[in-house]
Amino acid sequence: MTHSDAPRVPAQRTPAEACAVPLELRAVVCPGFTVSVAACLRYDRAEPYAVYLDNHVDLDEPITWMFARDLLAAGLNGWAGLGDVSVHPGAGASSETLFIALGGDTGAVVLRAQAVLVRAFLDATERIVPSGTEGQHLDLDGLLHRLRDEHPPEPGR
Repeated sequence: MTHSDAPRVPAQRTPAEACAVPLELRAVVCPGFTVSVAACLRYDRAEPYAVYLDNHVDLDEPITWMFARDLLAAGLNGWAGLGDVSVHPGAGASSETLFIALGGDTGAVVLRAQAVLVRAFLDATERIVPSGTEGQHLDLDGLLHRLRDEHPPEPGR
């Protein structure tokens, strides 16, 4: 039996509520020149569809981006995302690079990550909340209560 013939064992569930993977990203300044950026990918069962990317630059607080876990996963295999966040693998079938492009009103940056670390992060998120079961982990009643409490109705309405 070869490795490809071996039965696939599903990832085992973990009782963990969250996970985080520190990364050293490379900001692509221009072709052939990059700058190191300390970063962290975070995931929390309370927000099962989202991942957070904290970029630790020379500020008091990190710059945090939130985007879909599915977007990050899809970007490992091909171009994914439109607008402010897009993700795609490096060139070549054996590339172990993942590019994450972040853009907004004040500028844009392309970050280069090691794909193996992003895969490990996504594997950890799968053990917390398997893909396709995210809806079972949403607290919609709690969300509605928070929204209602944050924006009370105006008097007389």
